[in-house]
Amino acid sequence: MAARVRVVVMLFCLLVFLIPPSSAGGRKLEIKKHLKRLNKRAVKTIKSRDGDIIDCVRVTHQPAFDHPMLKNHTIQMKPSFHPEGLFTEMKAPSKSHKRSKPVTQLWQLNGRCPKGTVPIRRTKREDVLRANSISRFGKKKHRTFPQPRSADPDLISQSGHQHAIVYVEGDKYYGAKATVNVWEPKIQQPNEFSLSQMWILGGSFGEDLNSIEVGWQVSPDLYGDNNSRLFTYWTSDAYQATGCYNLLCSGFVQINNEIAMGASIFPVSRYHGSQYDISILVWKDPKEGNWWMQFGNDYVLGYWPALLFSYLSDSASMIEWGGEVVNSEADGQHTSTQMGSGHFPGEGFGKASYFRNIQIVDGSNSLRPPKDIGTFTEQSSCYDVQHGNHGEWGSYLYYGGPGRNPNCP
Repeated sequence: MAARVRVVVMLFCLLVFLIPPSSAGGRKLEIKKHLKRLNKRAVKTIKSRDGDIIDCVRVTHQPAFDHPMLKNHTIQMKPSFHPEGLFTEMKAPSKSHKRSKPVTQLWQLNGRCPKGTVPIRRTKREDVLRANSISRFGKKKHRTFPQPRSADPDLISQSGHQHAIVYVEGDKYYGAKATVNVWEPKIQQPNEFSLSQMWILGGSFGEDLNSIEVGWQVSPDLYGDNNSRLFTYWTSDAYQATGCYNLLCSGFVQINNEIAMGASIFPVSRYHGSQYDISILVWKDPKEGNWWMQFGNDYVLGYWPALLFSYLSDSASMIEWGGEVVNSEADGQHTSTQMGSGHFPGEGFGKASYFRNIQIVDGSNSLRPPKDIGTFTEQSSCYDVQHGNHGEWGSYLYYGGPGRNPNCP
């Protein structure tokens, strides 16, 4: 009898081992493994008022070094060169443009990360569950870049993305800089987003596009809330397999212990109220070839190693500044998701969104105003853009809009 029981138990254990887990069970296990890869062991943990958890991870243990090409990478702790003209003081707006204010990040109110670590927003299980698939978590959909040279209506309707930008092309560019005010635009559907950013592009607009993108965004699907957040993105194959937002994959090497990618920006601009803006610079180190990012005047955040890219390993061929939204047309009408402040550029300072002091980095590693700026928007009755020049703001643009309105059905 005992022998018979042992045989039954052994057969049961064998069946359990051989039968594949349910799809739900398999997905849970896959999510658990993915979270383990993303969330590195923390030296210190800080809880933010918005519900974020910021892990202070040793700089040598960050996700960048999961990349097979960065296994033996020597971290460059500072750029070899800054662009010439970076530290030239710009006068604050006085008459035609009011003074704006600097911003910080919400998590910093509860603590700071020690030196030798980098702050990383912890990815939670519910973050991954909101994604269409684990493999696409933290990645943009294909064809999310504005194509001002070929505004094909069929392509626009297929992509579901709309833009209001200014751009330069036709030269070799080694970086870009701008100051942009931060808002908290309303999003109609959780699967839509609104962002304001710089695009640094290399290659063709096909499957080999290289892109570095930096700015602020509101994305309920990615972050689980409607907060405005600092973000970065990169791809070397037009958003197909490479790259991601922030530090949600290997690639970007962060060196700064004070600013967290994907963390909430605080405070934000208010209509008819105080204006808060952030300055962002991305440039190619002429010695090492890496693409560096600086936030404000004081924070050199880190870099994208040159080896991640094909075309951008040399230079960029186009720079774009402006806004982007997803128009899912969920109810058969144009989305009411706002771009920027949700107001058209004609309303001006304190009401509309802006980029000011727009500059490019040229072949001599010098910052200068861009020449021959073009403007582009798919539907100006939904979102629009206006470019201008001013002695105090240099080259600037106002952009944005409410989306659905009587002229944008």
